[in-house]
Amino acid sequence: MAGLKVMLVAAEASGDTLGASLAKALRARLGQAVTFVGVGGAKMAEEGVRSPFDIAQLSILGIWEGLKAYPTVKARLDDTVALAAREKPDVAILIDSWGFNIRLAKALRKLDPKLPLVKYVAPQVWAYREKRAFSLAKAVDLLLSIQPMDKPYFDAAGLENVFVGNSALAKRFDHADGARLRAAIGVSASDPILLVLPGSRPSEIERVMPAFEDAVRRLKADRPELVVVIPAAYTVAEAVKARVAGWPFRAHVIEDEALKDDAFVAGDVALACSGTVTTELALAGAPMVVGYKTGAITYAILKRLMKPRWVTLFNIAAGKAVAPELLQDACEGEGLAREVARLLDDPDLRARQAAEQSAALDKMGRGMPDPSEAAADALLSFLKARNAIA
Repeated sequence: MAGLKVMLVAAEASGDTLGASLAKALRARLGQAVTFVGVGGAKMAEEGVRSPFDIAQLSILGIWEGLKAYPTVKARLDDTVALAAREKPDVAILIDSWGFNIRLAKALRKLDPKLPLVKYVAPQVWAYREKRAFSLAKAVDLLLSIQPMDKPYFDAAGLENVFVGNSALAKRFDHADGARLRAAIGVSASDPILLVLPGSRPSEIERVMPAFEDAVRRLKADRPELVVVIPAAYTVAEAVKARVAGWPFRAHVIEDEALKDDAFVAGDVALACSGTVTTELALAGAPMVVGYKTGAITYAILKRLMKPRWVTLFNIAAGKAVAPELLQDACEGEGLAREVARLLDDPDLRARQAAEQSAALDKMGRGMPDPSEAAADALLSFLKARNAIA
């Protein structure tokens, strides 16, 4: 077959992971017949996607934050469209990041009406703003969905969609070794470990990290033996290290990917920012407390629009707050510390919560084939049906 040039666009860390896995799966099927261009982070770069700019500039959440960043986002959007015009890909795959990628889809459609456009990860229309399903249907040709609840909404909008599964559920920790993490940071097998995961966006470090810091200080004051480990996303690692440098006690910032997995299985309890990482922690068997804080205007709007009672996916699947969620005003040091302390002080409670988290993952579809493999197969079937490839 003739060479296939695939454009992959990911605007934040979780999308970078998805893009890298999809590129690897496509290369396994097509070998040297596939090449990649686009926008992404370090993981996609390892698969040959050379981004024209640092995607940390696009890692924005919140209405006010988005307005302030609009000039930067617009400039990076123009850069991405220019890349497509120069490289002339055979298909463009836009990964997550609704705000950036819906605008990009419209711009690419204007640039080349015949270019097949694929959205990988749907906006959460099952949670709020159902009309986005119709907006997406007008903008792209195919949706690769990671949540089973997406389908009826996009069927109704007339958008071809394939459920490929959630890659976070495919992550395995068989290789992870908690003892290796403890040896690497020089702590004993009996020392309790608190994992602190403050998010992967700069805005999350600004809004969520102060509350997490306060909680950790309170916990350390009562438990001097508590070991604090922070597996930091590469998009915010420098910002995290800068904040931690001023703490009055040692915190171990982990950047190595293998050691991060070791940390997930070594941790007794996690204090986690809402996001994909909560699913990964549950897969590793780590009980957790979930915190999140965004801009006041954004939160007020989302609170009115959101249909589920919870934001953590496994809580939604379970139909109850398996992991405590402290959001917005409740995301403050005293409350977070209190919930974490309950878990630290009660091994039976930790075991029960970890078991309930695991059961909820089964409801979410754990055990399906590798989503990246399914996404690659769905993409190639779509392109063959459109005679875009032989």
